[in-house]
This record gives sequence, C-alpha cells and structure tokens, in this order.
Amino acid sequence: MHRSAPRLSRILACAAVPVMLVVAGCSSDSGDAKASDSSTSPSAQKSEPAVEPAKFTELPDACASIAKKTIEDLVPKSKTKGGTPGKSSDTTSRGGCSWNGLDDNGVKGSQYRWLDVGFTRFDSDQSLGSGAKRATDEYTKQVSKAQATEGAEKPAAKPVAALGEQATAITYGLTKSKEDFEYATIVARTGNVVVNVTYNGAGFAGAKTPSAADILKDAQKAAEEAVAAVGADAADPGKSSASPSAKASSSASAKS
Repeated sequence: MHRSAPRLSRILACAAVPVMLVVAGCSSDSGDAKASDSSTSPSAQKSEPAVEPAKFTELPDACASIAKKTIEDLVPKSKTKGGTPGKSSDTTSRGGCSWNGLDDNGVKGSQYRWLDVGFTRFDSDQSLGSGAKRATDEYTKQVSKAQATEGAEKPAAKPVAALGEQATAITYGLTKSKEDFEYATIVARTGNVVVNVTYNGAGFAGAKTPSAADILKDAQKAAEEAVAAVGADAADPGKSSASPSAKASSSASAKS
C-alpha cells in the first residue's frame, strides 16, 4: 500500500498535464479569434459617408452677368458701360462687378445710381461639408451683414420667391454726404453659389429721391439675371465657355 501511493501520484500528475495544455490552447485560440473578429467588424471598417459633389465648378463673368440693356435702364450715364470688375485672387471662387453713373438734368437736378453684383462659390470638402451647405452658411451671414449696415434707416428684410433655392431682399435708407439714398440688397443662393446684388440711388441738386419700391424692383431684376447667369455657360457649351480655337472653328464653318 505504501508503494502504490507514489505511483498513483505520478499517474495523476501525468494525466493533469494534457488537460492544462488543452485549456491553454483553447484560451489562446479564443483570443486570436476575438482579435480577428474586431479587425473585421463593421464598426472597425465603417467610414464617413462622402459629401455630395458641388453643383457648379466655376463662376460667370460678373461684368457680363447683367444684360447691357438692364445696365442702361438701371444705371443711366454709367461711367463704364462694361462695368468695373472686382479684384479676386481666385476667380473660380469669387467674382464681382460694379457700375455707377450720374444722369445730370441741369436745373432739374440729377439722379445717381450704383449697382454691384458679387458671386461666391464653395467646393465640397469632406471635413467642411458640401458646397451647398457651405454656401447656405455664407448666405445666412450675408443676409445678417446687410441687415446690420451701419447707419441704415428702417431696415426691412423679406424672402424673395422663385429666385434660386433661397433669397432675401433687404431694404433701407442711408444718408451720405447730406443726401438721402435708398438701398436694396438681394442675397440669393443657387446650389453652391451665393449671389449678392446691391443697388442704390439718390436725387442730387434738388431732384427727388427714388422710391424704395422702385429701387427694390430694379435690384430684383438685376438679381434674377445674375442668378440665371450661374451655370449658364455649362448648360450651353457653345456660349462664352468655348475655347478661342473652338469659336474660330465654328466661325469658319459658318462662313463656309
């Protein structure tokens, strides 16, 4: 009996060794499986959805965005018929043009008019958002800025229907150099582009100040043309977006 005890202990010890190895092996396999599952899980592979592409990739020529006939009507005796282009280091993102003129009627006084059109375009950016969203933010800022014009008298804002995707008209009076001016600013958004049109007028030398209603009406006409100019070249490949060589070729074909 005393001799069998050591033998039994050795048998039990040997039997325990495989069990421990099996347990250790199972534990190792389980860990590897979890690591593999975590690396291939949907949450690990999930990425942010791509932002929608910008609708417009370029801007129109601001000085050509308003018809010449409209300029003649809104800014009689304009100093520069073709307008004065605004300065921009990136004409695909920002552009502008302005006109001003004094219609001198002698003893009957004079009428002054000033028109300015500006375009701001935004690209889509994965970290900043879509071009349309960024343009919407800029649209809101420009509306607020127009409403907060320093010295503005009786400022009023109202939505403008059927002009881009959203538009607001801001009207107010302003006294400059002892003359009473009437102002109208139209801010509109179409896709990823914000259009800003400002029009003002005053009567000099005893001439009557133009009515706020007339100034607003004319500003809205200019804004409609400016908004329509956005993307017009892309919609009509034969328009000003055509290269000089393509225009020359078309001209030659027409003559032949």
